Amino acid sequence: MPEQDDWEHEFDHRWANSAEHKEPSARARMLAARWKENPPEPAPFRADPDPAPRRSSWVSTAVVLGCVAVVIVLLGYAQMRSPY
Repeated sequence: MPEQDDWEHEFDHRWANSAEHKEPSARARMLAARWKENPPEPAPFRADPDPAPRRSSWVSTAVVLGCVAVVIVLLGYAQMRSPY
C-alpha cells in the first residue's frame, strides 16, 4: 500500500503546480541569455511582414461581371438544349 501512495504522489499535478519555486524551461533560459546580450527589436503583435498588393476596383468589378455573364450564357444554353 505505501508503494501505491508514493506512485499517486509522484504524478499528482496539483502537488507539482503548488510548488513555491518553478524553474523556467530550457527554452526560456536560452532566450533570456540570448536577449541579455542582444535584445530583440520591438515588433507589433501579428504584424504582416509585407502587405499584399491591392487590386484596383475595376478589376474586381470586371471579374464579377464576367462570372455573371458566363452563368447567364450557360443557363441560356441549358434551356435551349432541354426538351419542352
